[in-house]
Amino acid sequence: MNTRSIVAVAAVGAALALTLTGCQSGSAPQGAAAAQGASGSLPVVKLMVGGIDKQIYLPYQLAQSLGYYKKYGIDMQLSTEQNGGVGAEDAMASGQVDLAGAWYIHAIDFQAKGKDVVNLVQLSGAPGEREMCSASRGVTSAAQFKGKTLGVTDLGSGTDELTQFIAAKNGITKSQYHTIAVHAGATAIAAIQRKSADCVMTTQPTVGALESQKLATTTVDLATTTGAQQALGGAWPAAGLLATRSWVDSHKKEAQAVVTALVATMHWISTHSAADIANKLPQSFVQNSTISKAQYISGLTSDKGQFLPDGIMPAGGPKTILAMEKVIGTDTSKVTLANTFTNTYAEAALKQLGLTATTTPAGADG
Repeated sequence: MNTRSIVAVAAVGAALALTLTGCQSGSAPQGAAAAQGASGSLPVVKLMVGGIDKQIYLPYQLAQSLGYYKKYGIDMQLSTEQNGGVGAEDAMASGQVDLAGAWYIHAIDFQAKGKDVVNLVQLSGAPGEREMCSASRGVTSAAQFKGKTLGVTDLGSGTDELTQFIAAKNGITKSQYHTIAVHAGATAIAAIQRKSADCVMTTQPTVGALESQKLATTTVDLATTTGAQQALGGAWPAAGLLATRSWVDSHKKEAQAVVTALVATMHWISTHSAADIANKLPQSFVQNSTISKAQYISGLTSDKGQFLPDGIMPAGGPKTILAMEKVIGTDTSKVTLANTFTNTYAEAALKQLGLTATTTPAGADG
């Protein structure tokens, strides 16, 4: 989301895995043009992900594991959000990193605030989230949110906005339920166990852990394209690559290299199994104290359809999100949809890779 936090129990392991793969965020000078890789030949690009061990954000690390960033000309330094820390999209907007692996909706949020942020490549067509509700709380649909406590990754996060929208579509105002920040992984699970939250909006692998422990079941499916369309009214592009337009304009070569690496990764995902993908990721991501590798693979098999095979922003997606922003009260008067995303880099990547787009692209009006 954003989503805002990583699986707390896996944070140390994830950090170690990133170190082993050469993904340390603080070791290089800022800016792809100024910095050089360890070999002195590749420009460094710094990318922070909104929870790098979450399945919804797995393409960023997978591209590193496959060696695609270096193959296409970038020394990529990956980092991840920490609980209670600066969000990936905010770190990007403030110049702490060059790029953010976060939800496309933040490009609209930034434009609404007068900041020119653009989505360079679209990795998923659904949020990848599920509203997981405790069986003991009697919540079987979003129509029963009234009077309930709903967990989100962080207040003001994408999951918070999604929760507001789903409630509003069922005639429930924000004042009729309570939201709390539960992050993900162990902290989200604990919120359900302790009954401090009746439901939590979360992703794999936390979903699998809640199900395997029989603590919660899916009430709203936002993890598949079909589920997202039913719940949200249309395609809902989530995970993408965000940058300030000023960075993109001064680093077009680097931007293209990163997008090409990610498009190649999306094609790899579309042609490989969940088990193949899990085997390429750091093992701390796919097996830890909250989830077994078998459960991780099972969850990814169920939700793998959220990933787009070509990096193209899907037709109607930006419109759906803009409509949602209006419903939850965001002032969108300063937003021009055509400026919040581009398919130019993904289309160039497809041409370079000899691939054909299968996603119908969004036009200038979304």
